[in-house]
Amino acid sequence: MSATPTTPRTSAVGRKIALAAAAIGVIYGYDIGNIAGALLFIDEEMNLSTLALSSITTVLVAGNIVGALIAGKIATAIGRQKTMVLVAIGYAVFAAASGMVSDVVSLDIVRFFLGVTIGLSLVVAPVFVAESAPAAIRGALVVGYQVATVTGILIGYLVDWSLADSGNWRLMLALSAIPSVLVLLLLLRLPDTARWYLMKGRREEARATLALTDPTVDVDRELAEIDADIAAERGGAIREMFRKPYSTATAFVLGLGFLVQITGINAVTYYSPSIFEDMGFTGYGALLGLPSVVQLAALVATIGALFAVDRLGRRPILLGGISAMVASSVLMMIVFASGSLAEGGSMWGFVGILVFTAAFNFGFGSMVWVYASESFPARLRAQGASLMLTADLVANMIVAQFFLPLMDGIGGSATFGIFTALSAVALVFVFRLAPETKGRPLESIRHYWENGAKWTGEEFHGRG
Repeated sequence: MSATPTTPRTSAVGRKIALAAAAIGVIYGYDIGNIAGALLFIDEEMNLSTLALSSITTVLVAGNIVGALIAGKIATAIGRQKTMVLVAIGYAVFAAASGMVSDVVSLDIVRFFLGVTIGLSLVVAPVFVAESAPAAIRGALVVGYQVATVTGILIGYLVDWSLADSGNWRLMLALSAIPSVLVLLLLLRLPDTARWYLMKGRREEARATLALTDPTVDVDRELAEIDADIAAERGGAIREMFRKPYSTATAFVLGLGFLVQITGINAVTYYSPSIFEDMGFTGYGALLGLPSVVQLAALVATIGALFAVDRLGRRPILLGGISAMVASSVLMMIVFASGSLAEGGSMWGFVGILVFTAAFNFGFGSMVWVYASESFPARLRAQGASLMLTADLVANMIVAQFFLPLMDGIGGSATFGIFTALSAVALVFVFRLAPETKGRPLESIRHYWENGAKWTGEEFHGRG
């Protein structure tokens, strides 16, 4: 690999990085979205109890937690690129295996390992993109990963819809193996990141990689900046996060990560067809088509947030999105409490689900991870993101396991009453604790948390 590549070759590598990032995001989204339609046909074939049906999604999230916990060590030991190769292999193997099982126990085992793969992907894919993409497009690619994920969820619903007449749930689950193999071939041709090469003392490879991915960069200056950043990250221990002055930031990050999921977004992602069926909708055209429209609205909302964040700031977007979640949850309570659900379905219920999902993606889904990266000094930043992700996945597992039993046991009105209360808690939590960080340097944000969650002196410009 030459240290002075030609511009066309560099441009090609940049495009490959962008394509690989988008493909991994889409595959991840597809693998968490396709189960919604597949569950309808799995239940018909296997006649499962509510708890057994819930376990098919719960084991996936349990695998997410395991994968997320080991991802950092694997990515540091063997490299970001090799870990991404493992992710692509895992997606291909376990998606294909999902289409070959004949009983729920085998399906649970396969989906657990698919979940481990997803957990690896959740941690490593954004790191790989952020560390390897040219500076000019880095921000767009990192944020675009969320757009790719929502796009994948939408594609999952559309594929389920197109295969509904055949009821072929195995094909629904297995199809993502094809793009996984294609992205694997692409990843094999990419270098690792300059940062990882420097961490391993492989300076010449780091130099060559920087020159390859961005011909405009001052390689020596960039290497010096990466060296300084790596040095700044040394010495951080997770126990430090639970002591002053960082304990307030830690509590905020953990609370925010938990509230992202416990407010119910993945109840909709995993179980939309069941929710629409409980609201009186019938036929696969409605049970799978309407959730597809919901995910299209979510995609539009996510893209809208990208354009709005630099104009409106983080707090207004978060507060606006959560407020709409509260309102739509109240609407769902009313829909189920009305007792008038009949064949043909409640269009107000459809509106409630659509607004809830779009509002989540506009607010929580687009903004929340920004705070994890901004709330701690460099040496604690990775641990902060890991803590938030762990809290997020634990809440996700609770929702995945207990949503359907709650719907069966206490009914839709009470279940969405719980989500209303939790969304209201999230609204108060964000209003009271989330600072407006738009346009502020990381050092200023760090001082905010070190000062007991208060802006000091000349730093104060209001909280949005």
